[in-house]
Amino acid sequence: MVVGTMIGGGAFNLISDMGAQAGGLAIIIGWLITGIGMIALGLSFQNLTNVRPDLDGGIYSYAQAGFGDYMGFNSAWGYWFSALLGNVAYGTLLMTAVGHFLPMFKGGSNVPSIIVASLLLWSVFLLISRGVKNATIINMIVTVAKMIPLFLFLVVMVIAFNFDTFMTGFYGMTEHGPKEFDIHDVMVQVKSTMLVTVWVFLGIEGAVIFSSRAKRRSDVGKATIIGLISVLIIYMMITILSQGIIIQNQISELSNPSMAEVMGHVVGKWGAAVINIGLIISVMGAWLGWSLLAAEVPYLAAKDDIFPAWFGKDNDNHAPVNSMLMTSLIVQLFFFTLLFTDKAYNFAFSLASSAALLPYAFSAFYQLKFSRQRSRKQMLIGSVASVYTIWLIYAAGLEYLLLTMILYFPGIFVYRHVQKLHGRSITKIDKILFGIITSLALIGIYFIIKGQISGF
Repeated sequence: MVVGTMIGGGAFNLISDMGAQAGGLAIIIGWLITGIGMIALGLSFQNLTNVRPDLDGGIYSYAQAGFGDYMGFNSAWGYWFSALLGNVAYGTLLMTAVGHFLPMFKGGSNVPSIIVASLLLWSVFLLISRGVKNATIINMIVTVAKMIPLFLFLVVMVIAFNFDTFMTGFYGMTEHGPKEFDIHDVMVQVKSTMLVTVWVFLGIEGAVIFSSRAKRRSDVGKATIIGLISVLIIYMMITILSQGIIIQNQISELSNPSMAEVMGHVVGKWGAAVINIGLIISVMGAWLGWSLLAAEVPYLAAKDDIFPAWFGKDNDNHAPVNSMLMTSLIVQLFFFTLLFTDKAYNFAFSLASSAALLPYAFSAFYQLKFSRQRSRKQMLIGSVASVYTIWLIYAAGLEYLLLTMILYFPGIFVYRHVQKLHGRSITKIDKILFGIITSLALIGIYFIIKGQISGF
């Protein structure tokens, strides 16, 4: 589940998503920061799973336990929308890959693409409705299948790697040639990679979300760490080796999926076809995995009286049918918006990454808070994870902060409704947070109307 949800479509476009604006040095630094931060976050999930086995909701229940109902609700709400938008990005990238074989789907954001993606969306809904266990078995099979083209790609990259090409773009490049070393410019490049690294690591908490369904609690933490380190090594090899194949200032010109373009550059059209087939398999698996996650979070939150009780209904197959239905309807709505942007994939994955930052941050903060008087080692891990998530919010930038607040804004009314139903009062801190989120959301809407936010 961890590997299957992390290695989705993002891995197949990682070369251009990271390398378009960053040279080899910035990419290496970016992965070092990401590796340290994500391992600390993974260890936090592992520790909290062990010391708080009663918190079966994982990613949102940590925020609730440490910082109250409203932050717990926001973590569930943000994570849910992150998963929704991840599925939108997967749908777009999937149809782009199909467009390699059938030109009518080229680009992934036209009417034929939306129709087929919608049919697949509701097919996944029907599959999950037949039971979560069946869906996870299929996810495991797909995970194994999609690793084959990835390993083939890495073998070809190792053989074809050119050290001179890699060093030419090591500090980044302009249209006219290589850049000289400039630490400020390198860090700007590093900053540009951060939302991409979050996107490709979304799913690190996959085992934690399903911890209530695990036979052995100890397996949850082990799966998280083993899956994380394995995927980190694969990602580093994909991005670093590719800069020794395609010179850095030409990477931004690669079309989606960029891995197919690079493979085709080395071995010809058959290589691009193999990668596109791998992408189609991979996205279908990741789409299934993320649909499971997207349905599970509101379902668990409803069981904990944070979301409306309607989300907590399951069917005879023990599948969260209402939660899955609402999830699919919202994804369908987002699919229709793809007609209005030519940067659908990049916009969807960036916003999905941004929406996940708050749930990640408050999980890290709770690790720090819970460990403060219990374990210096765990407190250090929590400190590193907290600093990393704060850095991610800064690196994402104001634009995505405002867009994320627009997503969080409707949650205010849902939260007030749920609190009222359960006879719980709205605290003063809640009201202050309502005001902050509302203000930032209104500023974001204003900037969209003025055309000052990219993606629209």
